[in-house]
Amino acid sequence: MTELRWRYGAATDVGKVRDLNEDSHLASRRLLAVADGVGGAAAGEVASGVTIAEVTRLARRSPVEASAELGAVVEAARDRIRAAVAENPESEGMATTLTGLWLGDNAVDIVHIGDSRAYQVRGEDFVQVTVDDSYVQHLVDEGAITPAEAQDHPYKSVVTRVLQANPAPAHFETRPALIGDRYMLCSDGLSDVVDDAVIENVLRDFADPQAAADELVRLALEGGGPDNVTVVVGDVAEHRQPRRWPWVVAAAGVVLVIAAIVVALALRG
Repeated sequence: MTELRWRYGAATDVGKVRDLNEDSHLASRRLLAVADGVGGAAAGEVASGVTIAEVTRLARRSPVEASAELGAVVEAARDRIRAAVAENPESEGMATTLTGLWLGDNAVDIVHIGDSRAYQVRGEDFVQVTVDDSYVQHLVDEGAITPAEAQDHPYKSVVTRVLQANPAPAHFETRPALIGDRYMLCSDGLSDVVDDAVIENVLRDFADPQAAADELVRLALEGGGPDNVTVVVGDVAEHRQPRRWPWVVAAAGVVLVIAAIVVALALRG
């Protein structure tokens, strides 16, 4: 039996300016995720950490309805953030982004909130799968600025929707999965520093997911490393389940029958 699994690699770095890495991530056979803590002194690393902890719970089982259970993860993470704020009021305002990809039998289920990103490489195509929940993206959508102008906009780090104590809807999407698809998830410590064209070249030039993740983090640091940077690369690959052949089962049955006959003869003797 053939199933789909991620062949993955992941890398993270505090960067050259920050003292603390507020990014958290998960890379596993079925689930990839990146969370970028928001709030600095308001404990952004706590928000991203508890969120990835909830994501990890889902990775340990197979969801029946992936999209619905990803939604439940978001709500569980929100509850834990709310509880942390109640316990420590000084952390009011702590929040996190979340971008996660669950690989099912023939599809990728996506959860997204904030400005961490997911990109996809499929054949000749290279696309940004997620849309940033940010002020600058709103300006681009309204036609007020161009994507090129957004890259250097002074407010490019201002997010309009994050996972926090107060409710804010996440975005869910399902995309068909094909063997050979490559996805890359990242915090804005990569996308704010390294151009999409360079990201695409790395994802195409480095066949090994871990090598690709390492190279993208290296380029972010080479570009100044102004923020924490986290990269997770996953390739959709085949995973063959061991199969119990009929003749093996039959042979085991014959052995049991022979053993029973031997015992019966011994008892008669």
